[in-house]
Amino acid sequence: MANARARWQVYGVKSAIDAAGRVVIPKELRGRLGLLSGGPIEIRGRDGHIEVELAATPMSVVRRPGGADAVPDEKLTPLTDEIVRDTLERTRR
Repeated sequence: MANARARWQVYGVKSAIDAAGRVVIPKELRGRLGLLSGGPIEIRGRDGHIEVELAATPMSVVRRPGGADAVPDEKLTPLTDEIVRDTLERTRR
């Protein structure tokens, strides 16, 4: 399996664009990058390449006495120890 991971990082995989313009991102790669089904992503073309990344969380600046805070526009899922552990494990693979 380690060789398969090395191939993903160095060579990538081939996929195809369907008639609707969709591209399948392989499951292992989605898992390692934290891409969830239905999750927001940003896609852009740069220097002849297509870049795909998780979309940034929309934020607003709220002015308060003594400064300002960036506050997410929608309620976020609380960050738990389990989420942190799972994320660390995914990035270590």
